[in-house]
Amino acid sequence: MPSPRHDTLNQMFRDRPEFALELLRDLQGVDIPETTLVQVASNDFNDRPSSDLRPDTVVTLGPPHAPVHAIIVEIQQLKSDPKRTQLPRYAAALWLSLRSPVTVLCICPEARTAAWYAEPFTTSLPGYEFQAYVIGPEQVPPITEPDQATKNPDLAILAMLTHGRRREVTEACLFGFNSLRDGYASKYIEHAFRTAEPTVQDIMKEIMTMPTWTATTPLGREERARGQAEGEAKGKAEAVLRVLNTRGVHVPSDVRSRITACTDQTQLDTLLDRALTATTTDDLFD
Repeated sequence: MPSPRHDTLNQMFRDRPEFALELLRDLQGVDIPETTLVQVASNDFNDRPSSDLRPDTVVTLGPPHAPVHAIIVEIQQLKSDPKRTQLPRYAAALWLSLRSPVTVLCICPEARTAAWYAEPFTTSLPGYEFQAYVIGPEQVPPITEPDQATKNPDLAILAMLTHGRRREVTEACLFGFNSLRDGYASKYIEHAFRTAEPTVQDIMKEIMTMPTWTATTPLGREERARGQAEGEAKGKAEAVLRVLNTRGVHVPSDVRSRITACTDQTQLDTLLDRALTATTTDDLFD
């Protein structure tokens, strides 16, 4: 079943099919025909109901009735022998359907997966050796300046996907997205969050609680509110321990951990009130 990352990346190419051309030309040096007509085409190559030949996204160049080139975009997160076997079938089927050159572009977040899909694949059809163009961590430049992310937000999504563990990359991309015009900031920040791994999502959450972050997006406002609530809870927990310490009440380590782990504001208020009169920590939780 497709993951949120897969679906989000796939939607990026459907929303702006020109991005596939940019990746092939700018990062792979592929000679693609010049045309102003670029559109998403049907990804169903069969004349019968089937999911056998249905790649993620198909982009055609030129008039829809007579395309001059076609690009198959596949999001590949894991090594898969069946999928690797399927790629040349996609290319051959689309070539037979459109009678135009076909390029297969694989987007791979992991370096080992990218290297594996980049290897030539010899099919069982004599003379037909297939090779996909692959965009992985080595092909995507790390973005470290916000204006770079503002100018090319789609590439910034891939930069966060492949280099997001580097805080300077995630921070530059987020602040760059936040400079986009109304509506697009929320869209790209949401895309970035959905495609990021958990470690990068944690970095994003931390950045969005910084004082310099302008919370102009729903996700940003949510993280700012969450950060404020966590800060308030931490302050109240520290106040409970400080009162107990001042009054000379011994606090065992397990009780200290229980207090500092509490995030319920109402419960912390109760603990603080009881700490004013408690003689042992048992009085706190009675």
